[in-house]
Amino acid sequence: MYDASIKWISGPVLRAQTNKPFHLNEAVSVGEARLLGEVIRIDGDEAVVQVYEDTTGLRPGDPVMATGAELSVKLGPGLLGNIFDGLLRPLDRSERFVSPGSREEAQGKTRKYSFRPMLKPGDEAKRGVVFGSVHRDDARVQRCLTPPDCDGRVESIVPAGEYTDEEVVCVLDCHGSKRELTMSHLWPIRQPRPIKSRMPVKGPLFTGQRILDSIFPIGCGSRAAMPGGFGTGKTVLQETLAKWCDADVIIYVGCGERGNEMASVLHEFPMLEDPRTGRPLMERTVIIANTSNMPVAAREASIYTAVTVGEYFRDQGLRVALMADSTSRWAEALREISGRLGELPGEAGYPAYLGSRQADFYERAAHVYTQSGAVGSLTVIGAVSPPSADFSEPVTTNTKRYVRCFWGLDAELAQARFYPAIHPLQSYSRDIEALQHFWSQHGHPTWNSQRQRFLSLLEDQARLERMARIIGKDALPPSQQHILLCAELINEAFLRQSAFSEVDRYCSAERQSEMMKMITRFIESSRAVIELGVSLETISALPVMRRLMRMGEEIGEGDTEKFDDLRNELDAAFSSLRDEAKQEAVSDES
Repeated sequence: MYDASIKWISGPVLRAQTNKPFHLNEAVSVGEARLLGEVIRIDGDEAVVQVYEDTTGLRPGDPVMATGAELSVKLGPGLLGNIFDGLLRPLDRSERFVSPGSREEAQGKTRKYSFRPMLKPGDEAKRGVVFGSVHRDDARVQRCLTPPDCDGRVESIVPAGEYTDEEVVCVLDCHGSKRELTMSHLWPIRQPRPIKSRMPVKGPLFTGQRILDSIFPIGCGSRAAMPGGFGTGKTVLQETLAKWCDADVIIYVGCGERGNEMASVLHEFPMLEDPRTGRPLMERTVIIANTSNMPVAAREASIYTAVTVGEYFRDQGLRVALMADSTSRWAEALREISGRLGELPGEAGYPAYLGSRQADFYERAAHVYTQSGAVGSLTVIGAVSPPSADFSEPVTTNTKRYVRCFWGLDAELAQARFYPAIHPLQSYSRDIEALQHFWSQHGHPTWNSQRQRFLSLLEDQARLERMARIIGKDALPPSQQHILLCAELINEAFLRQSAFSEVDRYCSAERQSEMMKMITRFIESSRAVIELGVSLETISALPVMRRLMRMGEEIGEGDTEKFDDLRNELDAAFSSLRDEAKQEAVSDES
């Protein structure tokens, strides 16, 4: 007799008449093809199941078999450098579609990995400690962890050698019961992995993008949202962060994105070079691809799959960055499934529990002490695609409640070819105080005050430009025209940064500090000579202005001594203006 049989089905949601007890979040196999599903509601002897694969051809009476376990994914040494679907099934790029019911990770059964034991028989093995390491030529060194629910003593462990990730490599004696360990293990995607304790944010996730690192920085283990309308550069910016940020492992999840965008990612990422090591970027990257034409329920699960993979690497003591593109598609999947369940809709048709689901996801980002005592972090950066760039819609509004950094992308900036198109007056960061020490270590103790000064000038610019559209820019007094000039310099010389520039696509902390100091020096020097009567046209015509505007392109990494030359040229130019202004003042008096 079957465990249950289909009673009613609509798209990815079905109701099954049960013949045995089921439990919530239990994984099930549906139909003759053994499609993967999950129990999401139990009502007496009826179970509601969402299916993560195409349900075409299923009909009432088809079998539903219980697995007795929660929906889980296999975590192990075969993750880095590979591409998976939303259920962590490896994608064969030679095939156009994933075969229905293909839940086994075939590469783990055939490929062998170089295992080196780090414990010996008789050693005590606490929860979550490292018992071995895995070495691959095409990926970084990875660690094998003991189960988070078992303290014990090592009874046996294999010598260094080549093994598949399903062979038993260690046996623990857990207080009388034996636990066989392999290099891989299963973990429920909706259950956060246990930790010893959380830590305050310490140090930034450095991205090499000036507007992010210097103006709206994100701490390691923090959370950020990147909302923006169509064409504002969310995907390009996330790919840039994936390439240049200083995380040890990158998890990139395309959640319900258009097929052509994901095809571009799958084509480009394997060809990218890690700028820090010179080796392929894929050696520290996991890509989870879930396009908009895939089953909608799998889109909902892909977010949890990605964050579970991120926690797995975090528990190895690594710095992990998770890029989710985009959480709006995930929320739309929740809305569609909620509608098929007949639940009472909330604002814009989203389910009433949208906020709590978003909180569950973002709260899994953390800077932690792992169970083994190591320090690891998981930083989550989620893109949001609000319809018509409306930041007041429910997904964006709820996201702002749970993130610490908000990077609002602006359509007008994007249309003006301004990259990154992050609007400085719509964005913010709550990690500023935690990162002050980092900038002090890099020779920039006045970083926060200069940052606030830049933002103040940009805010004044927005106000004065509205006024200038009415009365004309030339009618503004010199002090206000000076504000506009300084704000333009901040925008063009500091905030604008081309992702395709060989020199300026990445900017180190030292170079960012020098550029901020140089712009601040110009602001103070130009204000001083304007008070002496020097016209703004004279300042704008200085040859050094062009060098200031182009310093990001003309002064590369390792050429910081050129900032000294630029500083000397700037000082000489304004010294000459001051002398001329004083001579004119003397001649006028005489």
